[in-house]
Amino acid sequence: MPQILYVTNIVIDFGALAQLQAECERIGMGRPLVVTDAGVKAAGLLDRLLAALPGLRPVVFDQTPSNPTEAAVRAAADLYRSQGCDGLIALGGGSAIDCAKGVAIAATHEGPLKTYATIEGGSPRITAAVPPLIAVPTTAGTGSEVARGAIIIVDDGRKLGFHSWHLVPRTALLDPELTLGLPPLLTAATGMDAIAHCMETFMSAAFNPPADGIALDGLRRGWAHIERATRNGNDREARLNMMSASMQGAMAFQKGLGCVHSLSHSLGGINPRLHHGTLNAVFLPAVIGFNAATESMQKEQRLQRMAEAMGLGSIGDVAEAVRDMGARLGLPPGLRAMGVDPGVFDRVIDGALADHCHKTNPRLATPEDYREMLEASWT
Repeated sequence: MPQILYVTNIVIDFGALAQLQAECERIGMGRPLVVTDAGVKAAGLLDRLLAALPGLRPVVFDQTPSNPTEAAVRAAADLYRSQGCDGLIALGGGSAIDCAKGVAIAATHEGPLKTYATIEGGSPRITAAVPPLIAVPTTAGTGSEVARGAIIIVDDGRKLGFHSWHLVPRTALLDPELTLGLPPLLTAATGMDAIAHCMETFMSAAFNPPADGIALDGLRRGWAHIERATRNGNDREARLNMMSASMQGAMAFQKGLGCVHSLSHSLGGINPRLHHGTLNAVFLPAVIGFNAATESMQKEQRLQRMAEAMGLGSIGDVAEAVRDMGARLGLPPGLRAMGVDPGVFDRVIDGALADHCHKTNPRLATPEDYREMLEASWT
């Protein structure tokens, strides 16, 4: 049965970071663990965050990998416990925020992380014992700052989803100032991640009209501003709208995603060096084509409504427009350009079939369907 739940206190504006200490005090954090990565630290953003906490005693974990792993979660959880921390602040992109959610589980729950994975039936095992989390995103892509899920590579090599309403951040401080000057390719890849979230969750057949409305508006904002943000990293209006599109995609995808993410999660687990947002951009056209004839898509005129939000003249233009956008942004045209060997396709298909996003696609994909999508995305 669908559940509609929006619980995060969201502040979205230039200068939102200044509210961080007040939010910590409101929630009851006195010694938070800040989870971030080396790139964010090198960019000076960690110093800016720590300067916003003059009255607290934060501890820092800055070793989040580009795709968070159980090993990183374990190291941060050990630091959390040994330093007597009482809450978490995630600073960074989706990797840092997802790592912090993993820490929230590992610091307060026994056993290996996979015990709490969605496909292992672990969601009900995640309890209210998790510490409170404040998310401060520095990219506009994953939207993890308002989502109940995290994607983490566990010790056995699988890239698994962890989902619980207990993992939703208490506060999300969305400060576009932190994204000014983000490199063009990272802006493009994370921006296409946000657009993929809006499009794929809108295509899902689940009944959630608020999510549909949020996703469609997020698509409109993201599509209209991603090129501007990529070409001019200091375009404040574009950065604000991309940050909103990212947030909206994640607010909406509590409705469910689909084959784009099943494939991205699976292939990203096999090769963690591949950027998740870039994979989503590459897979999206083939999945749009696969979903196009679905009854729910036609009944709800979903392709037509997406085309209108994107300013396109025909529903037949949607998949091609996504390909063209990726090319204009300088993203790889397909899996071959990303160095993916077709020899891994069998493993990718097995992982996609087991992924938590597989069953919420509007059309249930077979192994043969997934192979066709992979082949279409390779050239």
